[in-house]
Amino acid sequence: MPDWEKRFRAPRVSLPEWAQDAPDHSLFVSNATGTYELYSWDRSTGEQRQVTDRPNGTTDGTLSPDGRWIWWFNDSDGDEFGVWMRQPFPGGQDTEAVPGLAPSYPAGLALGRGGRTVVVGRSTDEHGSSVHVVRDEGEPVEVYRHRESAGVGDLSHDESLLVIEHTEHGDAMHSALRVLRLDTAGAPTGAASPQVVAELDDTEGGTKELGLAVMGFAPVDGDTRLLVGHQRRGRWEPMIWDPVAGTETGLSVDLPGDVSAEWYPDGSALLVEHSFEARDELFRYDLATAALTRVEIPAGSVSGAGVRPDGSVEYLWSSAAEPPVVRSTSGRVVLDPPGTKAPGSVPVEDAWVEGPGGRVHALVQRPARGEGPFPTVFEIHGGPTWHDSDAFAAAPAAWLDHGFAVVRVNYRGSTGYGRAWTDALKHRVGLIELEDIAAVRAWAVDSGLADPERLVLSGGSWGGYLTLLGLGVQPEAWAVGVAAVPVADYVTAYHDEMEALKAMDRTLLGGTPEEVPERFRDSSPLTYVDAVRAPVYISAGVNDPRCPIRQVENYVDRLAARAAPHEVYRYDAGHGSLVVDERIKQLRLEMDFVRRHLKP
Repeated sequence: MPDWEKRFRAPRVSLPEWAQDAPDHSLFVSNATGTYELYSWDRSTGEQRQVTDRPNGTTDGTLSPDGRWIWWFNDSDGDEFGVWMRQPFPGGQDTEAVPGLAPSYPAGLALGRGGRTVVVGRSTDEHGSSVHVVRDEGEPVEVYRHRESAGVGDLSHDESLLVIEHTEHGDAMHSALRVLRLDTAGAPTGAASPQVVAELDDTEGGTKELGLAVMGFAPVDGDTRLLVGHQRRGRWEPMIWDPVAGTETGLSVDLPGDVSAEWYPDGSALLVEHSFEARDELFRYDLATAALTRVEIPAGSVSGAGVRPDGSVEYLWSSAAEPPVVRSTSGRVVLDPPGTKAPGSVPVEDAWVEGPGGRVHALVQRPARGEGPFPTVFEIHGGPTWHDSDAFAAAPAAWLDHGFAVVRVNYRGSTGYGRAWTDALKHRVGLIELEDIAAVRAWAVDSGLADPERLVLSGGSWGGYLTLLGLGVQPEAWAVGVAAVPVADYVTAYHDEMEALKAMDRTLLGGTPEEVPERFRDSSPLTYVDAVRAPVYISAGVNDPRCPIRQVENYVDRLAARAAPHEVYRYDAGHGSLVVDERIKQLRLEMDFVRRHLKP
């Protein structure tokens, strides 16, 4: 078995979540059976048990704070539309968790510590967003509804306060906060119209592009402090807002990148995660002294971290060269699944390239053997509000094994480089990102890294969209295109996609296809399909609610009409697959297509 396939098949686990009041009860995701599923772990006995077993896998789950129940989201073949189920922690029958709620897209979930209060966020195409409170397994009571995107933020430790993130102002990229009063038993006061305790809106009704994010209520009964992320100084950073007292407390966390945080178990300190230039750092912030103390971890990326009751920190760490592992500041590996370990890969190099909107950061990996210029894959990340980091990824490592260089570009719209960089992605959607990719492409060729006649443009989701758009807008720049679950026909995609993504598209483009038709036209790959010269490979999930299949077929039909070289692979899942064999099959098909169409 080649190394690239071993990386996909190697046992993987997520960072274990633990129950707040029963920290020996943990839940994690693993691919141990060849499909990513939920697993329980009793730390006191060491027993691990597979919780879910579905043909297309399961990754969306959580524990009740008392550790008695495992909640998991049950959709149909990856369509993300379904209901919450629950199962006893020791095992047993799955039952519908909130029988009074019809299937929907999930929009957050909060479970009360006493097991009496449940808050469920929902989204449907017909009704928009809604939030429902259930007490003592009774009938759900709707406490919020709006056409724009909204979801559950958090439930206070004593279940008296509920915070909702909403975008009633119409800017889906920048949320505002509303805190509602629930009675001490968890029931909504005033039935469907609970008391609004406080509002926090940095958008000033949509006139300013400043967002807020819920990071969690203090984990102490009677403590109404809420940890909130804000963008007031040009990047994400935390502050403490007490909606009852009406106070805001800034924190002395003077770090250059985006900062997120979570509470230590006693509420006296924060675990701070700092993301800067594609790497992560961890710190402890003491609230009494404002002291910021580094938590020593290796250089690389952290995909989640948490503080155990004893004060130790567990975190999921990796780098581009080293596969992920769940570590602890106590010095041990927390969860080490049995089986053959994934082979490593090569480290990344940083490239900073002057682009039309400022310096563009790219992560570059060169094959372990050979001299450039190399055939090169530009692997474009999705999101778009996401970023590539110095983290382990099996697909880029596979291309490297086959003698390709890999370049990943954190174009305008990416997170981790300040608010202005992320928010630059407006109105000229797709075209802005392609300008940055073009600048890095020119650097890669001029520096001798990349062979200009053997350049592959590739990506999934938003990266797949940029691939198809780039093949049409920059037809002479790319030799082959590989697009997974892409937006291909932006107008049809808008009408078919889930409601939350409609709201995001209205924010990015400034309206609906009927209101700003020229912007949708200019940003749609379908507009430029007749200019495409490179062979195109497309893979698509037939149940995908994010990049629906009909709009992909529209694009493919246009390629077929002029006999343009292309191949399409359709698979029975949603926005990607959780089945290891399927992932390997897809990458093998992509590599075979590239080998057949790229100059030797």
